Amino acid sequence: MKGVMRFGKKVKLSLRYIGSYRISKRVGNVAYELELPQELAAVHLIFHVSMLKKCMGDPSLIIPTEDIGIKDSLSYEENPVQILNRQVRKLRIKEVASVKVLWRN
Repeated sequence: MKGVMRFGKKVKLSLRYIGSYRISKRVGNVAYELELPQELAAVHLIFHVSMLKKCMGDPSLIIPTEDIGIKDSLSYEENPVQILNRQVRKLRIKEVASVKVLWRN
């Protein structure tokens, strides 16, 4: 999964799964065509089975695309909410600071 483009951004914390969309038809042995909303018209409709996840029965676990704020370029803004932890790791030659951040999306 390293370096995979997700919604136009190549970052570690980008979305992996969005929404729950109905499968319109089976295209092959391992591919399905989904019914996507108009705001995701630039995304290809056919997905491999490995890219799909079974829909959860709990609606609170599903993130609607309106709350994420996906733009026309299929990107979205991430806003930091709170810094949870800071630490400095000492290597042989240098020190590396790391920060754990709670993000909005």
